[in-house]
Amino acid sequence: MERESMEFDVVIVGGGPAGLSAAIRLKQLCAEKDMDLSVCVLEKGSEVGAHILSGAVIDPIALNELIPDWKDKGAPLKTPVTSNHHWLLSESKKTEFPHFLLPPLMSNKGNYIVSLGNVCRWLAEQAEALGVEVYPGFAVAEVLYNEDGSVKGVATGDMGVARDGSKKDSYMPGMELHAKYTLFAEGCRGSLTKELMERFDLRDGVDPQTYGIGIKELWEVKPENHKPGLVIHTQGWPLDDRTGGGGFIYHLEDNQVAIGFVVALDYENPYLSPFHEMQRFKTHPAIRPMLEGGRRICYGARAINEGGLQSIPKLVFPGGALIGCSAGFVNVPRIKGSHNAMKTGMLAAEAVFTALEGGSEGGDELLSYPEAFSKSWVYRDLYRVRNARPALAKFGNTLGTLYSGLDMWLNNLGLGFLVPWTFKNHEDHTALKKASECTPIDYPKPDGVITFDRLSSVYLSNTNHEEDQPIHLKLKDESIPISVNLPEYDAPEQRYCPAGVYEIVRDDDGSNPRLQINAQNCVHCKTCDIKDPMQNINWVVPEGGGGPNYPNM
Repeated sequence: MERESMEFDVVIVGGGPAGLSAAIRLKQLCAEKDMDLSVCVLEKGSEVGAHILSGAVIDPIALNELIPDWKDKGAPLKTPVTSNHHWLLSESKKTEFPHFLLPPLMSNKGNYIVSLGNVCRWLAEQAEALGVEVYPGFAVAEVLYNEDGSVKGVATGDMGVARDGSKKDSYMPGMELHAKYTLFAEGCRGSLTKELMERFDLRDGVDPQTYGIGIKELWEVKPENHKPGLVIHTQGWPLDDRTGGGGFIYHLEDNQVAIGFVVALDYENPYLSPFHEMQRFKTHPAIRPMLEGGRRICYGARAINEGGLQSIPKLVFPGGALIGCSAGFVNVPRIKGSHNAMKTGMLAAEAVFTALEGGSEGGDELLSYPEAFSKSWVYRDLYRVRNARPALAKFGNTLGTLYSGLDMWLNNLGLGFLVPWTFKNHEDHTALKKASECTPIDYPKPDGVITFDRLSSVYLSNTNHEEDQPIHLKLKDESIPISVNLPEYDAPEQRYCPAGVYEIVRDDDGSNPRLQINAQNCVHCKTCDIKDPMQNINWVVPEGGGGPNYPNM
């Protein structure tokens, strides 16, 4: 069976904030200039929003530009931030950091607490109303190239392939989608984006990207514990001073509270488990009472770009561009990236439209896009905080926070020329120490009330994969987990995965250790692709529609 193909003017890979904003902006320009362009958005989740996970407090600056009447159109931004707090935690106490001492950019005035998945569902409705073709459940597995090396489009993965690679009765080949320009909005650590970066040397001359792992739960709490619009961010316990990260607690509408914890993936101790740090976080005396008497209704995890301005790759290549978190526009101190993702999608769309309006047949580099980015408020947003996250890695949390606060204040006051330097980033996996150099961490057993195990958590993520399909977590060398990772690092993949995908199993007598990959548990967080000490794991897309199905995350 040969693959069928479809022709579009523009194909967008990923139905998140960046991809959908790009699609909407293209169609808006078509309406303004009386021009018809065919635009297609491909989303690997079973529906738009199924794989979207974020805190999230959203700055509406990009949405105001894209759809100024979003309130009248029913956008799901229902809970404005009413109160903003920053806590410094020790094991048994909290200290409120005075809000007036925080740089103004840390304020959440005018922002909204949202389910980003629901925002994306709404954006998809707006896109479809404008004539965008949105196809959920189609995992893009391959980049297609023209004879001259430019990007021709993409192909979705084959369906109905058995684990051993044979074709089942349900087999259907993937579909090729050809376009004049292809925009990649895969989100953090996209599998195709990795290929494009290597093929076109997009990371040449920039720092490595760095990451965090964000673990989030959605709770329904007792009405007396609910304060709509309350935003709390925390630093400190349960992490040590050499491990970056912190917690967030956001009170949405309908007695719901989003609570989560982020661990920077340049942590050193291979015994550390981000999932269990999140569970410990909830037991703090200042936090546990908020959750008592409530119930946990959803769970998820996702990697987050943390490299900032100095880690943004070249954004364009012949026939396409990177937008949103595929490139990494998160403002780490603000704990926000959706506004920047949306704006970069809009900027790329404007570059595409200008090229096609001028008669381009595609295949060239959209140089006006990175030029527009360099002049945009996204660039200014990231420039002001470029040293904040690297300072934590360089000086530790205490001194790094003091330094980054001073740096951001100077930038806010227009005195950024006093700190003209830019700190460098390093690859996260290189920070991991050998197990022999570190102390194991004794995590308490879950109580099933406030704290939970990984398997019951994965259940709440509604994760599902067709079991008889090729494992989408590829080992470059199948010997490394037992020959290197186990003896040198005590198999850290058992702990850095928040879904229990990786497991060392042995015979009854304790002999013959081997790595078991429970791929059906995977929540598509990409942590393994990032943190494996030997960079031996390559995350690729499973069958379309597989993975988590987040209802309100």
